[in-house]
Amino acid sequence: MRKEWTALCSEEKKQYIDAVLCMTRLPSISGDLAPGAITRYDDFVATHINQTLHIHGTGNFLHWHRYFTWTWEKALREECGYPGYQPYINWGRYALDLRNAPIFDGSDLSIGGDGAFVNRSAINVPSDATPFIRIPAGKGGGCITTGPFRNMSVNLGPAAPVLKNITANPQMNGLGYNPRCLKRDISQYAAKNWVQDQNVTDLITQSPNISAFQTTMQGNFPAGFLGVHTGGHFFVGGDPGGDLFASPGDPYFWLQHSQVDRIWWIWQNQDPANRYHVIGDTITVNNSPPSRNATLEDIIDLGVNAPESIKLADLVDTQAGPFCYSYQ
Repeated sequence: MRKEWTALCSEEKKQYIDAVLCMTRLPSISGDLAPGAITRYDDFVATHINQTLHIHGTGNFLHWHRYFTWTWEKALREECGYPGYQPYINWGRYALDLRNAPIFDGSDLSIGGDGAFVNRSAINVPSDATPFIRIPAGKGGGCITTGPFRNMSVNLGPAAPVLKNITANPQMNGLGYNPRCLKRDISQYAAKNWVQDQNVTDLITQSPNISAFQTTMQGNFPAGFLGVHTGGHFFVGGDPGGDLFASPGDPYFWLQHSQVDRIWWIWQNQDPANRYHVIGDTITVNNSPPSRNATLEDIIDLGVNAPESIKLADLVDTQAGPFCYSYQ
């Protein structure tokens, strides 16, 4: 049973944090696929970087991230002795007072605090070249200095940084070795505008099919709409959290995508007969360039993180295929 972070007891939080830190100490198995990957944690970041343009704005977005998050959970158990399930973050619980949320209070049983203050300008989403949405600077932006991940090294990326003055990766694809601190800029603006409980409720109740559901979830940037998925990422933003490619480099990512999966699970269970074995959209980002429709026979391959490829059809039910979990 996957639980919200605040539903975990102190021992469960520590077990999860210790397992994540364990992944940052185990050696990488990526080899030449990701020369900058030093740790097992980096292996997961490298996979996401490599596949980003095939797993966002595409028909496999929900399925891919469900399997990716579960594979991470499996690695925590099998490689680091974690006895529990991947927790999630319920954005709405914190959206109106994000900076004072216990999950970000910087204690040893949090996922770390905000970054140190850096005087900077607003960030543009998706990029400075196409500034459809401007997120005002928060009170952070620098290295995090509190919490269990304060000494964590971000080794890969950036590939699409939102913060200025991030040291460029020695490889164009973001997979070279580029060690730096973990930076965050917790955004009350993103939280209040896009990830309150009502935003999630509207997404679930007003999406008649999977295409509408996952498209609305991922946002409509030209229309000024960030959506709960991107809005959730900008809860913490920063580097690599605000980088579409390298975002798993912030441990917050795993709680974020467990929440994304939970919302899909809730949506599915409103009408199981018609919402499990369905797929929508194409295999290219927002169908650019135009491409064929995605199908449930399409394959997901997580490289070194999963020994075998798997069909999307096997990933539609959290109680079937490789999965055996639900949400509290």
